Amino acid sequence: MIALVDCNNFFCSCERVFNPVLQGKPVVVLSNNDGCIISRSEEAKAIGIPMGAPLHEQQEVIRKHGVQVFSSNYTLYGDMSARVMSILRDEVPAMEVYSIDEAFLQLPNNFSEENARALRAKILQWTGIPVCIGIGSTKLLAKLANRHAKKNKALTGGVFDLTHFWDPDGIMAETPTDGLWGVGKNLALRLKGMGIKTALDFQHADPAAIRKSMGVVGERLFRELNGIPCLALEEMPPDRKGVMASRSFGSAVESLEELEEALANHVARASEKIRRFGLFATRMEVFLQTNRFKKEEPQYSPGIGITLDHPTHSTSELMTVARALLKRIYRPGYLYKKTGIQLVNLVDEDAYQPGLFDAPKSRIDVDKIVDELNRRLGDPKNPVITRASQGTERSASGVSERKAWKMKSERHSPHYTTDWNELPVAKG
Repeated sequence: MIALVDCNNFFCSCERVFNPVLQGKPVVVLSNNDGCIISRSEEAKAIGIPMGAPLHEQQEVIRKHGVQVFSSNYTLYGDMSARVMSILRDEVPAMEVYSIDEAFLQLPNNFSEENARALRAKILQWTGIPVCIGIGSTKLLAKLANRHAKKNKALTGGVFDLTHFWDPDGIMAETPTDGLWGVGKNLALRLKGMGIKTALDFQHADPAAIRKSMGVVGERLFRELNGIPCLALEEMPPDRKGVMASRSFGSAVESLEELEEALANHVARASEKIRRFGLFATRMEVFLQTNRFKKEEPQYSPGIGITLDHPTHSTSELMTVARALLKRIYRPGYLYKKTGIQLVNLVDEDAYQPGLFDAPKSRIDVDKIVDELNRRLGDPKNPVITRASQGTERSASGVSERKAWKMKSERHSPHYTTDWNELPVAKG
């Protein structure tokens, strides 16, 4: 048996854990640069705020209903996700972390619906995060069960076991094909063209016709829907082929110096990430972008790449290369919206053999020491120790000032669980 555990309105739920005043109120969380709504509480959904809507288009309903709005706080969300996953990992023999707020579980033979309810209560008590749990004989059916548990929470209590339900066909019949995991709009349209509108229609379709029209992907979905496991649990994440670090600026940037500073921060984050996974980069790509939505401004979006002389995960070495590449593509007179890097053709650190004429590595790996210190003092996404080329928040006068390339994050909640200075304080 497979279970899918899904955190409810995860980003909003994380905000509520440390701010109980938000309970029962409409809450939304915004994307990078406070652009669009990417998470909504049930109350926000009830008053009609759509997912993905630009914030500026929802100002009237936000004012009218007193909606609480937050900038995204991925440091907090990542830490809360790790806590939920840690609880799940202790309960089952195997699991696949599918996303920041979802995990598939391989259930032991004696696992019952009562066990699932106890697990749900444990996660809520230990972390404050509400979850829904769906149980099925395959990953697709577990997803379908989770969907039913979430949509009918008053009846299911947030847990639904499709394998022991008396009317699974009834669930299938009321589920449109685009409500199935792995069936997007295009696939749903193709199924509709074959007269298949619901999950039940799909389950009873002609397998030969499915194979002919939709290939292997469609046949896997068809088999999973019929209880034949075709999608294995992936306990280990797939090998990384590349790492990208890039974010849109809070305001347009023109000067080379500011672009270098923004790019240095991207290099620091990307190089820390590949060191964490024991990888070397063999190639780097750098790009610049102006704002393509501002047609009245001159547009220029170049990119450039280079194969490195030797594989490396050294922040200093990668910063030097990135700066040189940036200078080659930079042109003054443009208002840039974004810059970023990609580290690609990654190779395993342990499997790499240096060349005969490669310079020997220092016995002291400064980068790894800095990484460890940053992990102990804060978190890798908001490091305490940085390089001078990454810039500071203070100007020459000593006054703190926001850099133009920094993302807009004007409604940011504290890093409650990862920063000693932002720990919640209980007052008697």
